Amino acid sequence: MHLLLTALVALFLTACGPQQALPLADYRSLGELRVATRHDAISYHLDAQGEAGGFEYELLLALGEALGVPVRFDRYPDATRALDAVILGRAHLAAAGLGRNERLPLHWSAALREVDYVIAGRADAGAIDDEAGLAGRSVSARRGSLAAEHLTQIRKRVPSLDVRFPVGSGEETLLAELAAGELDLVATDRLHYAFASRVHPQLAIVRELPGRSSISWAMPLGNPELAAAVDAFIEEARSSGRLARLADRHFGHVRRLDDTDITTFLVRIHERLPRYRAFFHEAEAQTGIDWRYLAAVAYQESHWNPDATSPTGVRGMMMLTSDTADRLGVANRLDPRQSILGGARYLAMLREQLPEQAPEPDRSWMATAAYNLGMGHFSGARSIARSQGKDDLSWWDLKSVLPLLSRPEYAARLKSGAARGGEAVVMTENVRSYHDILMRLEAPYSSTLNLPALSLGRPR
Repeated sequence: MHLLLTALVALFLTACGPQQALPLADYRSLGELRVATRHDAISYHLDAQGEAGGFEYELLLALGEALGVPVRFDRYPDATRALDAVILGRAHLAAAGLGRNERLPLHWSAALREVDYVIAGRADAGAIDDEAGLAGRSVSARRGSLAAEHLTQIRKRVPSLDVRFPVGSGEETLLAELAAGELDLVATDRLHYAFASRVHPQLAIVRELPGRSSISWAMPLGNPELAAAVDAFIEEARSSGRLARLADRHFGHVRRLDDTDITTFLVRIHERLPRYRAFFHEAEAQTGIDWRYLAAVAYQESHWNPDATSPTGVRGMMMLTSDTADRLGVANRLDPRQSILGGARYLAMLREQLPEQAPEPDRSWMATAAYNLGMGHFSGARSIARSQGKDDLSWWDLKSVLPLLSRPEYAARLKSGAARGGEAVVMTENVRSYHDILMRLEAPYSSTLNLPALSLGRPR
């Protein structure tokens, strides 16, 4: 299908004359790296304020810095058109969650991450044990994806399989329509399924598709110098740990919650959260911390139960100790408004105690771990990280160090003694998951006060 499109493009260029087929100027003479992309929940997306983010977006900004030019992102309706932009000479590079496809007349970069493919259905429909079980079924996929190619091959063996490629529909849309009962089955990659299943727990993987692929960037065949520079950048990003840190930042937390956790959380978003939403809005107005992040912390602490009490004596929605409550002026820890406002101020105080060089979103994740441990223990973990040659302002590095605080040989080096650092990691990773779900389901707080809001998803 795509080869036919490419042939038609070539005929069009020949008919229009050589001046139409001139490639885009080199990124250095043009003064920018032009990237063809598409909206995608994982690779490139815009938040409610129109700010861009995503795994590939952040990596491409770093590529631009390495090449010494800014990056211009041109959005296309789908991956096929983004690839055509490179073939037509309108972009230097296509980056749109693209599965490596050697049959296309493009140079593919080194792998950014590995990916495999699945067929998703509704959990109440049961698994499909073999290809014969797809007979008479309708499977939708994003046009131009490798999942779509898998389906095309299966249809040769199962002629009654109905394969559909809805125009302009990405994985996020297709899986939402599947969850709503509007589609029969959807072929997608496992990571997109994992993202969707957190807000649509009625989804299930009904069949694995064979083989694995890699997500890569596509470049024109006639620019080996750019291809070499991009591959060198990716290799450096892999060897330095940049790729692993970015992957963890964007989807390292995705699979932490099980189906029961997610289902319970979604029910409580509808049943409990409405009673307290105004208090979280007020807390954002006071602290600048996104109310959905504060709500995620509160859910991890108490499941939005204002009467929660632990065996250690912490109480209330935000599970404050009596000493912390006194410092914050919280007279009644069981009053939900007081608890939420007090906990928000405490989290903001912890954020402010971290060095200015600490970037977001790591800064907020570190403050969340300190919320659990106390800043004394957290500072001790940072000291241990430095002694091991790790970055003490990177959550990726710190979450491998925090569990060491319970071991005697490390606890002896801490002024505050031993601590359950592993529990702080679990808490923070769960908060990341709850926050991400709330970001997808709940609108941002809108205030006429125009107070600065904390950005947890964009690089500083």
